[in-house]
Amino acid sequence: MFDKLERLYGDKAANIEKAILDLIEDFSFKSDKKRVGLTEKDSILITYGDSLLAEGEKPLATLKRFMDEEVGDAIQSVHILPFYPYSSDDGFSVIDYQAVDELLGDWADIKAISLKHDVMIDGVINHISKESACFQGYLRGEEAFQDFFIECDPSADYSEVVRPRALPLLSPFEVNGEKKYIWTTFSDDQIDLNYKNPQVLLYVLKALMKYVKEGARFLRLDAIGFAWKELGTPCIHHEKTHILVGLIREILLKVNPEIVIVTETNVPHHENVSYFGDGHNEAHMVYQFPLPPLTLHTLISGDSRRITSWAKGLERISDETSFFNFLASHDGIGVRPVEQLLSADEVNRIVEKVRLNGGRISYKNNGDGTQSPYELNINYMDALGVNEVDEETLIKKFMAATGILYSFIGVPGIYIHSLLGSGNDQKGVESSGINRRINREKLSYTQWKNELAQDGRRKKVFEKNLELLRIRKKEIAFHPHGYQEVIEGDPRLLIVRRLDPEKKEAILAIINISNESVPYQAYGRNLISNEEIEGEGQLEAYDMAWIKEM
Repeated sequence: MFDKLERLYGDKAANIEKAILDLIEDFSFKSDKKRVGLTEKDSILITYGDSLLAEGEKPLATLKRFMDEEVGDAIQSVHILPFYPYSSDDGFSVIDYQAVDELLGDWADIKAISLKHDVMIDGVINHISKESACFQGYLRGEEAFQDFFIECDPSADYSEVVRPRALPLLSPFEVNGEKKYIWTTFSDDQIDLNYKNPQVLLYVLKALMKYVKEGARFLRLDAIGFAWKELGTPCIHHEKTHILVGLIREILLKVNPEIVIVTETNVPHHENVSYFGDGHNEAHMVYQFPLPPLTLHTLISGDSRRITSWAKGLERISDETSFFNFLASHDGIGVRPVEQLLSADEVNRIVEKVRLNGGRISYKNNGDGTQSPYELNINYMDALGVNEVDEETLIKKFMAATGILYSFIGVPGIYIHSLLGSGNDQKGVESSGINRRINREKLSYTQWKNELAQDGRRKKVFEKNLELLRIRKKEIAFHPHGYQEVIEGDPRLLIVRRLDPEKKEAILAIINISNESVPYQAYGRNLISNEEIEGEGQLEAYDMAWIKEM
């Protein structure tokens, strides 16, 4: 710890280390749960605290009821997106890191959920709301907060700074009657914290330690790649950002040795995996950002060659690290992660398909006066052809995509609206003017239950997902620290062989990503159909098989 602190803060390291050790002593505890690290049993539901609403009940209590009564043991964990008081960005502009939004519930509700399902909690620590107490104190000139934020010279050269949004990097504020420009990576309501000030680190650590003590097993570091700024550099993936991630990991493992650190960096693959560090000193899991756009391309094109080529290059970093796989999330489908994996024409085809199926496109500034697609805002199932194919085919295509998600090495995360069979929420976009609202609908729990009772899209998607997840969690070949072999063959099929960490058991995952019936070769039992395969099998359009090899 001292070495990392010294590299960040020089001769202040000793005093900061003492303050951190005092915090660790205050927050350390022994978990009631006995875990053995990540296993094939791990899967994570991604949801807002109020994605499901029930009359007369706080949303977090409704979420607990849904997890306990409807999901049960099919999904091990739940990522509750920021549930703090906030001022914008649907929770990602946090006013108070240590409070639960009273409209959602309280810390007791978070703890109650964690008793049966592990919980992932967000550390939104690159920035904080302009309505937060520390920024308001800064605006008033309070000494304690004067170095909490990054004051900038608007005449300086910021051309090297990587921009994730088509918005100004600097935002003007009046501070004690004087106009000052403050660094705001994402919006003028999301004020970047200044980690060059060790008091900022201590302020953030208090919040992160509280999350661990309140029941978090997973801690997600949101937008962490932007944390350390230094003019004259891209201000993303700075060397000191990696030191900061390693420091957070080391400190929180002292609070609870079972914590899992997850970094969220929506960037090209080689940059993203850098947050594994040496496999033992930074993130335990990183988001697998290329997977959503590559899977979308695969199902749109009916051709598995691009995703196969990429997947063959995935490396097992260590027995402590794994990918957090997902297709849909509260955000859109990022385009940057496939900049070097798909051609411009292939990306443009996806963009046009998204538009055709009711989606929106969000853009970023390139620094040369041009803009390019940054994110595709659309419900993932609808992106596969809601305006092009019949509903039965759409559901089959979506479950083929989900089959890819569940078959790849890593821990699968499924977004609430993908689990519930939702579609584009056009009203949400139109009423808010926010593209991302297209996949953030708040559903009536009673209405969803009524629709679940019908033999429609919601029932088919929900039940098929739970079926696959229950099969998956029983098979050690799906262990996230195991091995993966990607097999090239008929481009209409995606074929992945999964092996357990000791390479004693194997499952051949075969997904038909085309609209044609395709033969395949395998020997073993199909865990999905319970059919014995002795040589040649056949997969109908968008069907899949998990063959447990004998």
